[in-house]
Amino acid sequence: MNFQPLGKRVLVERVEETKTTASGIIIPDNAKEKPLSGEVKAVGAEVEGVKVGDKVVFAKYGGTEINLDDKTYLVLNIDDVLGVIK
Repeated sequence: MNFQPLGKRVLVERVEETKTTASGIIIPDNAKEKPLSGEVKAVGAEVEGVKVGDKVVFAKYGGTEINLDDKTYLVLNIDDVLGVIK
């Protein structure tokens, strides 16, 4: 992958959640909401407080989905990143 976000943007790969409940019920993909957390894969030059490899939580309707190397990523403005998971 070769993508560099510009300005105050970050590239995030969503973290997939479990597809089976504790009781063993399998949840189909179309019944699940997309995860609101992910791993930062690249940061723009003006981004502070977030670095590559950080796990972040982001706003539900923030960002733009893009496909790179057969994977789906999210390009987010830093204002849509709500926090870093430590």
